[in-house]
Amino acid sequence: MIAIDLNKAKDIAHDKRRAARAAEFAPLDVKATIPSEAAAAEAARAAVRAKYATVQTQIDAAADVAALKTIVEGL
Repeated sequence: MIAIDLNKAKDIAHDKRRAARAAEFAPLDVKATIPSEAAAAEAARAAVRAKYATVQTQIDAAADVAALKTIVEGL
């Protein structure tokens, strides 16, 4: 039987979360440098931060690998 290390699985899920967050931040980082779009970009960045803070909490609280898979698939 194959045993899955839940802590390592959580680390992998966090890596996937970080990659998804970075992909969402990339266009906003560019917009943040344009003065006329900076305020809107910062508001959008705050929303992305809040979204992924929630995902981080869900990953940390996951009790099993199935829960982690569900969270990662939702990214």
